[in-house]
Amino acid sequence: MKYDDDVKRRLKRIEGQVRGVLNMMEENKDCKDVVAQISAIRSAADKAIAYIVAVNLEQCLIEQMEQGQQTGQVVKQAVDLLIKSR
Repeated sequence: MKYDDDVKRRLKRIEGQVRGVLNMMEENKDCKDVVAQISAIRSAADKAIAYIVAVNLEQCLIEQMEQGQQTGQVVKQAVDLLIKSR
């Protein structure tokens, strides 16, 4: 799979969020604020995972259909990846 700039931007944004949380911890910020930011990081990571799986699924489905093959196994693998990521 070729990872496009959109997914890389998402991960760089997450990286910045993590640095921000570490700064908050060093500044002894309230735990509610820290947890809220970590929750936002988790949400962003979940969205990045979903995006990667969706783009890969689309590419695999196109390849399978062009080759005249069944697509059920590809869909099952994508669903398994999403389940495993939780």
